[in-house]
Amino acid sequence: MHLLMRPAEDSNPSSVPIRSASCTEPWSPFTWKQDGWKASEMVRGKRVLVTGSSTGIGEQIAYEFARMGAHLLLTARREKQLKEVAQKCLELGASSARHVVSNMNNLTSAQNVIEETRNTLGGLDYLVLNHVGGSGRFGPFQGDMAAVTSSMTVNFLSYVQLTVSAMTMLQESQGSIIVISSLSGRIGAPFTLSYSAAKFALEGFYSSLRRELHLREISLSVTVAVLGYIDTDNALKIIGDKITMQASPKEECAREVVRAGVLRHREVIYPYWSLKPLLLLKEWMPGLMERLLDKFLVLENIL
Repeated sequence: MHLLMRPAEDSNPSSVPIRSASCTEPWSPFTWKQDGWKASEMVRGKRVLVTGSSTGIGEQIAYEFARMGAHLLLTARREKQLKEVAQKCLELGASSARHVVSNMNNLTSAQNVIEETRNTLGGLDYLVLNHVGGSGRFGPFQGDMAAVTSSMTVNFLSYVQLTVSAMTMLQESQGSIIVISSLSGRIGAPFTLSYSAAKFALEGFYSSLRRELHLREISLSVTVAVLGYIDTDNALKIIGDKITMQASPKEECAREVVRAGVLRHREVIYPYWSLKPLLLLKEWMPGLMERLLDKFLVLENIL
């Protein structure tokens, strides 16, 4: 585990209270206000763990929290990229930036990340579950159970393990869990069955957890981010030539996710006006919804 610190008046993790609110103004971490609070004041000094933060959406989420002065612990498999992201977080204003290498295909590694969080940050206010992986590919399902097992471990079971291990710290801080899901966790996705199954599992687990926490009167929010096609390097590489859908910017995606998490919203859908009609059609006219989505597939590049 490695630590970078930015000189500051108060570099120790603090416990600034978070208020739940609804958004009525455009989001900017330094200008957006609600009930007299600036977002930066709501998050400054908070302790944040972001998984899968060496690239893509996780990297951008780390930068959003850094701009608001959070203490960050970043984790992913690639140490070189993690070091670079941690350094940029400091440049953007993070109170501190640590990183720890992990492999979420190993649940013991997930447990170790939380132990590092406890030892170095002394607690946790935001658990951002973003990592993705597994041995599956975008293409016809060939009955490969190893790919199914790998995807479920990385994309679902490790999320649960991290949550279970961090639960005590999150309850103590009355913190927040932010879960990165997908349209593929709401609508079945052909050619990516293992990934879709894991995302459906995430939706079931975390929506159930949210209700249980409420019934037990535990002040711990759960925000699920339902995302569409985002222009991360990984997504463009895997499906860029297999669908005709326009990719949405990862920077704006990260801002919307962080905004929803800070405001303790139950979910965020991005891009909203592209995905929300499809989710409504799923309930009203599922056949039409499937035909609309199928038109985006470039079958000659898939089959």
